[in-house]
Amino acid sequence: MTAPHPSPPDGAHDPGEGVPPEAAAQDDGPPPAGPLANLGAGLVTLALGAGGVVVSLSLGVGTPAQPGSGMWPLVVSVALVVLSLAQLVAGRAGGDGERFTRHSWMPLVGLATLLGLVALLPVIGFEIPSLLLSLVWMKFLGGESWRTSVVCSVGAVAALYLVFVAALGTNVPHLF
Repeated sequence: MTAPHPSPPDGAHDPGEGVPPEAAAQDDGPPPAGPLANLGAGLVTLALGAGGVVVSLSLGVGTPAQPGSGMWPLVVSVALVVLSLAQLVAGRAGGDGERFTRHSWMPLVGLATLLGLVALLPVIGFEIPSLLLSLVWMKFLGGESWRTSVVCSVGAVAALYLVFVAALGTNVPHLF
């Protein structure tokens, strides 16, 4: 016979309470990526940054007093290149990076839905694409309940409409 589990002092909740021992010992996170994955991630981001530098320069950088359309993309691209080089040097140790799993594709799904928003924006306005984007991100990427996803998505689109269309009168494509 085992002794009863003592309750935590001051009415605090025991985080392990009600969890089977085999589940408590299980780690929920993906395994570490290792040095090869860190090298690959550093090379991919380095290539993206270098491509961004080339495109930024073709847009025209201008001067600090009169910046061109490529100024801020150039700044971000150079920062990406510098951080990628740092990853290539320091990331060889393996670090705490995560190994690619099925959840690693979620940012690409987010990017694809964002590109869908950009494609639909001039055609049907921002309301419907923004609502759909928010629903997909909250429900499927964020794992929120349907009620939370719908309420927050409708609220966010209504707030965007009130701020940018009603209050500021910006020239955003919209239905209403």
